[in-house]
Formats: sequence, C-alpha cells, structure tokens
Amino acid sequence: MRPGLLIFDCDGVLIDSEMLAASALINELACHGVAVDMDFVARHFIGRAHTVIRTEVRARFGRELPASFEDDYRSRLLAGFEAGLAPMEGALEALAALTVPFCLATSSSPPRLAASLRIAGLAELFAGRAFTASQVARGKPAPDLFLYAASQMGVDPAACVVVEDSAAGIAAGLAAGMEVWHFVGGAHFAGMDMPLPADVSPHRRFAGFSEIRAAMPTLFHAPPDIADPT
Repeated sequence: MRPGLLIFDCDGVLIDSEMLAASALINELACHGVAVDMDFVARHFIGRAHTVIRTEVRARFGRELPASFEDDYRSRLLAGFEAGLAPMEGALEALAALTVPFCLATSSSPPRLAASLRIAGLAELFAGRAFTASQVARGKPAPDLFLYAASQMGVDPAACVVVEDSAAGIAAGLAAGMEVWHFVGGAHFAGMDMPLPADVSPHRRFAGFSEIRAAMPTLFHAPPDIADPT
C-alpha cells in the first residue's frame, strides 16, 4: 500500500546527531555526579524526552537534577551542533525526491529542533510540518506525538509510515497503529549491539536512505537521465 504520509524522527534519522547528543549528555550528567557511558545512553536515553531522563536518573542513581539541567545541556549540545552537525547521508536528496507528503515528529525541544534544522540545511523542507513532544501530553513511547502529527497533516494514522531509530520511537509508532521502519543508518549504530526489546517489532529495517530509495522506488521521483558523453 502506498503511504499517505511519511513521519520522520529527526535525531538519528534526518540528522546524524545522536553521538553528539549522547556525548553532551554524558558530560552534563557528570557535572551532577551521574556517571554513564555511551552504551547506557544508547539503551536508556536515546529518543526519550527530558522528563523521562530526569525520572530515570532519580530512580537509578538517586540524584535530583537541577531545574537548569535541560537548558545547560542544550547550551552544551548546540555548541557541539554548530561545530559538527550534518544531515544524514542521502537525506536531503531523498526528501527532495519524495512523491508523498512527509513531516517530522521529535522528542527534541522546539529550540533544539529549530537549531538542528537550520544547521543541517533542512529548515525550509520542514517549515510548517515539524512537530515536537512539547505539543502533546505524553512523549514517546506513547503514541500521542505521531497521532498529533497525522492529525495536523490530515492523514489517517493507518495510512502513515513512521521512520525511527530508537526503541521508544518504534514503540510509539506501533502504538499509533502505523507502519514503522527501523532506520539504522546513524553513526550511533556503528560497532554497537543495540537489539530492540522483544515486544518492539518494526515492519522493515533500513541501513540508510539509499536502501529506502532502492526498496521503495515508487515513493520517489526517478533521477534524471544523464546523457552518455560518448
């Protein structure tokens, strides 16, 4: 079935940001006496809202993060983004060639999202169709954000496809009654074993935008023919 809407996660799908985000989070948590490594962040925090991170830190480490934590983390993160953030390989070309409607739905805060899209050169493509967890009552893995995005775009949830890298995001898409594609093209998957929970089963798995285009050619405009110079 041809989807009526593609809903992309942002971090780890449209932009190759998760390693930068994880490093900033590790360093900011260390300032408050919470020692975690990249593997821990990948398993427990990627794709989660700050409210969830705060709750997890309290439950697992017995630490109460200060009210300024999110702002302090964001300042550290955005400095890293300005220095090294890039769109996911093939993302710009794939989005420009899509023949179906698309939008994004992210756990990121509005200021972080705005900066991410600007730095990565994606702001114009997602003007008026970028949605954040701040707009719903519950973040991922609840389905609220994806259902909100579908409603705002005027598409039945059953006709939507979610493209997600995190277990929380995949669970949210499934809970919304949508088809879900697991995107594993980000740098944070390289050399790391991050199996999904047994109860989180996406419909398809792709290692990059080139794989999506090869598997789903009817969703994209065909590339222009290049004349043979001979």
